Amino acid sequence: MVVRYRIEGGLTDALGELSSRDGLSATLLTRSGSVTINYHDVQLAKEVPPPPPRRSRRLPTPPTG
Repeated sequence: MVVRYRIEGGLTDALGELSSRDGLSATLLTRSGSVTINYHDVQLAKEVPPPPPRRSRRLPTPPTG
């Protein structure tokens, strides 16, 4: 999920997996670690699909001839 929330001086986004929530806040696991966001700071939140699976590396085709 992605959450846009207020921080000192503006807004920021957190993109990650929802790991927990309670009556006051939600915690997302992001690439850079765990982020806890108070609900009163949330401006926008939405579920996003998981990233596509990584494709295997393509090796160049040897020249024919």
